[in-house]
Amino acid sequence: MRLKGKLVVITAAASGMGRAGCEIFAREGAKIAAVDIDQANLDDTVAAVKKAGGDIKGFKADLLKVDESKRVIADTSAWLGGIDILWAHAGCPGPAGIENMDLDAYNKTMDLNVRVSVVQASEVVQHMRKRGGGSIIFTASMGGLVGSMLMPVYSAAKFAVVGLTKSLAQTLAPDKIRVNALCPGLTDTPMLPQFMSRGGSVDEATKRYLVNVPLQRVGKSEEMAYGALFLASDEASYVTGVALPVDGGYTAK
Repeated sequence: MRLKGKLVVITAAASGMGRAGCEIFAREGAKIAAVDIDQANLDDTVAAVKKAGGDIKGFKADLLKVDESKRVIADTSAWLGGIDILWAHAGCPGPAGIENMDLDAYNKTMDLNVRVSVVQASEVVQHMRKRGGGSIIFTASMGGLVGSMLMPVYSAAKFAVVGLTKSLAQTLAPDKIRVNALCPGLTDTPMLPQFMSRGGSVDEATKRYLVNVPLQRVGKSEEMAYGALFLASDEASYVTGVALPVDGGYTAK
């Protein structure tokens, strides 16, 4: 088991990549604190993992509220008995385009993708130090490696996450805390229509997108979670400051 005995927090755990991460990490031996604002789907994730024999508990939190974002790290650490791994996966697509932008939507995008990552990293460090080190994984995006014509604000936020990753990797190395970013390509999750509807119909926009993907398909949540699993595991013990694309080759061009 690649995560046997590891104490893990996964945010945005109720669906998509976060749920896949809970299922896969649990199979690899981790004890998991699953965090999400969506209580019903969070309960479904927890039930599914428990049914498969995993050790997991759900924690409802609105991470946009700074007090809740801080509290949930304290609460999950108390239940887990410490924290070895944080997969900070929460995020949102944000507004399309740049003209006549809804600034409230802009603020939410920057807050959920960037500020929440900063706050949770700042809170988790003390718990990882007590464990002698740890692994922080931020979910960035291929849009944090190359610009997005359909989602400029989202892309800006994810570039910030990649910058945060590279900076904290250096800052936290003396504490034996590794910091990496997962950069998914287009993935079959409940959020996919929100991304692709900006380019017309979802089907047509997806077809146009796949022209630029060497593997010629949309990714699966499980494939993204396996990327996070590698970054979390001791197999990546010499990997820090990396923005790992899991994008079917989109950014290889």
